[in-house]
Amino acid sequence: MPSTISRTVAVIGAGAAGLCAALELRREGHSVVVYERDDKVGGTWAYTPETETDPLGIDPTRKVVHSSVYASLRTNLPREVMGFRVYPFVASGKSERDPRRFPGHEEVLEYLRDFAEEFGLEEMVRFGREVLHVGMAGADDRRWVVKSKRRGGGDGDDEVFDAVVICNGHYTEPRIADLPGIDEWPGKQIHSHNYRVPEPFRDQVVVLIGSSASADDLSRDIARSAKEVHVASRSAQIGQIGKLAGHDNIWLHLMIKSVHRDGTVAFHDGNKTFADVILHCTGYKYYFPFLETNNVVTVEDNRVGPLYQHVFPPTLAPWLSFVGLPWKVVPFPLFEFQSKWIAGVLSGRIPLESAEEMTANIETFYSSLEAAGIPKRYTHQMGESQFEYDDWLAAMSDAPPVEEWRKQMYFMTGRRKRSTTETYRDRWEDEDLISLAHQDFKQLKISV
Repeated sequence: MPSTISRTVAVIGAGAAGLCAALELRREGHSVVVYERDDKVGGTWAYTPETETDPLGIDPTRKVVHSSVYASLRTNLPREVMGFRVYPFVASGKSERDPRRFPGHEEVLEYLRDFAEEFGLEEMVRFGREVLHVGMAGADDRRWVVKSKRRGGGDGDDEVFDAVVICNGHYTEPRIADLPGIDEWPGKQIHSHNYRVPEPFRDQVVVLIGSSASADDLSRDIARSAKEVHVASRSAQIGQIGKLAGHDNIWLHLMIKSVHRDGTVAFHDGNKTFADVILHCTGYKYYFPFLETNNVVTVEDNRVGPLYQHVFPPTLAPWLSFVGLPWKVVPFPLFEFQSKWIAGVLSGRIPLESAEEMTANIETFYSSLEAAGIPKRYTHQMGESQFEYDDWLAAMSDAPPVEEWRKQMYFMTGRRKRSTTETYRDRWEDEDLISLAHQDFKQLKISV
């Protein structure tokens, strides 16, 4: 469909969100430049064994490593659910590739490379370009200046664009648990961002903080080498406390109450243990060190705002937007829906509410979170509400809603993960949904 107006657009980041945004913007007729600090596409899926000089990842002078992927990582969603709708994530059939429904991280990176190659996206990417500053061109100039330089040195470049789409991800700047007594505790601390393999923890006692998918995976991964693994979880119930079924050296606890100079860690369930290491699987902060908006957009207790529908700041819309902020979601299809909306709004094909209407919507949303007792830091958490959000974006963009098989497969996977954590990736009973998915994939291939 031809665009009404063609804009010049800068996309920050060539991970899954940035690649998707670049495709949808170009399809809408815009002229796109993608800035990527690495020398390849993939973002956080581009695994590296390298870790940061500060294992907690909080020293502002540290050398930053973008990826948080660990060596044993497998997806916690089946590939049919994960993939972009325009480019299904199916097994390639090549002998060197990972054919599993829940593949390892290498296969996801290969999929993103295939996606970029299929649609010729790399021609829009400037690799090895670190973005230093993104800001408005002037008080009366609604365009945006992007300052960047070649990674490792060289002169900086300034370029002016009509719009900027921020796609830099949110798995690089760690959040750390606040533990009473930690300043005197003598052990080692590390954030999961800097975890790669279990061998460094051999014969040690590790206390892991967290209740997310990464905490589940890492506790089992580390237990292969560690003497003991103790998982401190805010979501644990008293009835669940104790040794984890099927494991001789993993224990589940309530959250940490305090830590002490003799090396002990005390839990709210009354138990204590000596520990060599505390591993924080406590999530990440949204972080945009390059973005200057004169405090129009801020990050407060991990709420990026004010943003209309997690995408547009009302007074800067549509010239500044964000892709990929929501979490506890199926990310790749969500990126597509957001990118289609942004691209259509920029071209003028899709009308956008007034700044006043968007602001009122945001205030209503924030009030609903507060009334429900949901802390500010969970503003961008979606979970089950994600499909209603996706379908709203689809309707705005005149795109088909989320496929029913994708929704059912997502919820079925969640139930199996909770009931059979050890085996859900390799045993399933949703062949009927797989068949529906592949029927859709065939129809897509025919239409393309």
